[in-house]
Amino acid sequence: MNEKRSYIKELLRNPFGGSACLILLLLYLIAILAPFLAPYEPSDQDLKKTYHPPTKIYWHSARFVVARYKNVDPSSATYKVIEGEFCPLKWFVHGYAYRLLGIFPSDIHLFGVEKPDRVYLLGSDNTGRDVFSRLVYGSQVSLSIGLIGVSITMILGLLIGGLSGYYGGWFDNVVMRLTEFLMAVPALYLLLALRGIFGVKFSSAQVYFLIVIILSFIGWSGFARVIRGLVLSLRSQTFVDAAIVLGQSSIKILLKHLLPNLASYLLVSAALSIPGYILGEAALSFLGLGIQEPSASWGLMLAQAQDMKVFMLNFWWLLTPGIAILITVVAFNMLGDVLRDLVDPKFRIYQTKRG
Repeated sequence: MNEKRSYIKELLRNPFGGSACLILLLLYLIAILAPFLAPYEPSDQDLKKTYHPPTKIYWHSARFVVARYKNVDPSSATYKVIEGEFCPLKWFVHGYAYRLLGIFPSDIHLFGVEKPDRVYLLGSDNTGRDVFSRLVYGSQVSLSIGLIGVSITMILGLLIGGLSGYYGGWFDNVVMRLTEFLMAVPALYLLLALRGIFGVKFSSAQVYFLIVIILSFIGWSGFARVIRGLVLSLRSQTFVDAAIVLGQSSIKILLKHLLPNLASYLLVSAALSIPGYILGEAALSFLGLGIQEPSASWGLMLAQAQDMKVFMLNFWWLLTPGIAILITVVAFNMLGDVLRDLVDPKFRIYQTKRG
């Protein structure tokens, strides 16, 4: 327990590790509280306010107010602020009903304005939907896929790779040939092929679980191969021979003696692997094979920003999902790099000598 606590302290003291933890904590907190933070439902449209720019919020008469806009050129979606007109920005307002964490019913939202006015923190898309609301709702899909996908991959890799390395023989040969075959196939082509086999006529929830299964199926082989190598090296250790002599079962030896020695690798591998799952979902959604309307994910939102009109007329706010993906991937990579340095014995010896 003391060793675990020292890892946590060292991680938080590291400027990169602490920053990565803070960013990821904030991102996942936003995902959890998405219905509360989003002023509108992700599918709520207003066709009169397509490609609306981010609304200006300023301090006036001892309160925050939102500027009103007029569409002066619908063909190019050119909006101008109406001088002297505004609406008050209200906090903890009543809006559409939702269930926080899928359990607690509520209709309270962090902020909002009175209808028919609308507040667009990050502008609107081609159907007048609030980009900010879709961004925070999309974080639920994009961020959770990484965690669930890596968890399934680690369980499969640990089980298959651990048993393969522990028992060896024909089972090891069959499993390793299968993993080598999967690793030889380009991941992107295998991803597209597997997604194409199942067609596109699925609900958003079904597509979500399908993507998780496909990404986990692709990712377990390389992970299992590394676990198999680690178990082979641990299998020859004295403490394993002692456990066998004492008559402990194979499952107990794997869980009680081998798994704790693999914990550091599992932790680092998980942190470094999650970005791949987030990017995999984004790639499928970007190509139209992932999350479907009316749901939202960061990849789907980027796919909708492909329109040349977005670039020609500089609707930059539609590219914010790409920034969110970039921040998330960089944060996870930073976290993984710091964890890898902390659990590396050579690094720890070097730090001890310096201290």
